[in-house]
Amino acid sequence: MVRALNPKAKIYETTNSTVRLDSVLGTRLFQMEEAESTPGWLDSLIEHTPESEEYGISNFVYERRIPFHPQRLYDLFQQEWPGVIRSKGLFWLATRLRMAGFWSQAGAMCQNHCLGYFWAAVPKEHWPQDAARLAEIEHAWREPNGDCRQEIVLIGSGMDQDELTAMLDGALLTPEEFASDKDRWMEIFHDPFPEWHMGVDAR
Repeated sequence: MVRALNPKAKIYETTNSTVRLDSVLGTRLFQMEEAESTPGWLDSLIEHTPESEEYGISNFVYERRIPFHPQRLYDLFQQEWPGVIRSKGLFWLATRLRMAGFWSQAGAMCQNHCLGYFWAAVPKEHWPQDAARLAEIEHAWREPNGDCRQEIVLIGSGMDQDELTAMLDGALLTPEEFASDKDRWMEIFHDPFPEWHMGVDAR
């Protein structure tokens, strides 16, 4: 597709988008007038079927304000998620209430790590001062737990949103577990995730 739209384009195979910036910025390999005259560009404008229709691609955001049970979420991360091609976002563990986990999956490749502290765990004197960042925090804020949340985007083909939502809901704390003593969650809930090493940035 890239070759059809821009025959001059250089294509790099990378891991985590690791590529020299001068290889992709200011290359002068794309000219709109020239590209519009190529057969591939013209073909893309004729009877183009959106990928969402042609391949059944859809997406949704899973959002909850209840922590995940660490063992159940860990087990879920080892399973295939039917129809999901890509998923990415924040997760909140009952045994690590102050910290935001980060989940990323593309096909069979997946990883998770600590993103930093939720802003709810950071004293306000250490919050960012610029209006845009503060607006982001306010948008994510819900009492009583501030910005602590589950927020995972799922993209796939032929996904059953209700089934996937139920699957993720099954990894949350049950009402009985959530009503128990939070100070003892680290003791009573087994946590198989590796130790998280905190970075400089907060969530």
